[in-house]
Amino acid sequence: MGFKGKTALITGASSGIGAATARKLAQEGLRVVLVARREDRLQALAEEIRTDGGQAEVIAADLTSEEARQGIYETIRRRWGPVDVLANNAGLGWYGYGAEMDWPAARRIMQVNMDALVHLTLLVLPQMRARGRGHIINIGSIAGNLPSQGIAIYSATKSFLDNFSTSLHREMRGSGVHISVVKPGPVTTEFFDVASGAGRQMPAERFGVSPETVAHRIWGVLRRPVRMAYVPRFYWFAQWIEPYFGWIMDLLGPLLLRRAEVKM
Repeated sequence: MGFKGKTALITGASSGIGAATARKLAQEGLRVVLVARREDRLQALAEEIRTDGGQAEVIAADLTSEEARQGIYETIRRRWGPVDVLANNAGLGWYGYGAEMDWPAARRIMQVNMDALVHLTLLVLPQMRARGRGHIINIGSIAGNLPSQGIAIYSATKSFLDNFSTSLHREMRGSGVHISVVKPGPVTTEFFDVASGAGRQMPAERFGVSPETVAHRIWGVLRRPVRMAYVPRFYWFAQWIEPYFGWIMDLLGPLLLRRAEVKM
């Protein structure tokens, strides 16, 4: 699929991986439609992209709303035509004991990490299949392979994302439509600040790669589609940790959470 002039919908585009991906795809000639709640940040990013010669549009929306998600799809279809690339990047997390997590916080994570991703995917997938081209990239995490203490809901949503994406990848085989998962390890974004429940510092925060590194990997997957891509690449080993070494995590229990409590 040629990318010049194609339309890419990017959720969670106001910062981090989403913003870096928007810049990269715009540099490569795609029209990027930026979606997130914070309109001021989206407008600033869109202006930056336009100044650099790219095409960027803004739709401010809360992805927990089913009506908002439907509205995003209808607006794009009416104004700029079909979606050629969907980057489901928006995601929320929370770090702390599950016993301390209230239901509204858990519900919001599931609405953004699962409901919004599935809804937008099912909105764009039929027209992609009918045209015989398109690419959906879901931003997962190595946490989907590692059900670790402190991120029970987050890691469960990423595991769901892996299975949903893999099933669709196999269904779309030979159709011209590609479904991919990009699975970063820790990334140096404000995600960690927002996700730290009760003031605990997430232990992986200090080991992150840059959002631009992830954006370049996303572009590579668009050019040469694969079902799953890890960032950095050596994180492919994460898929074997739980089956072979999960018993060690069982013995350690909430050690990392207790250490985080001591540092508070």
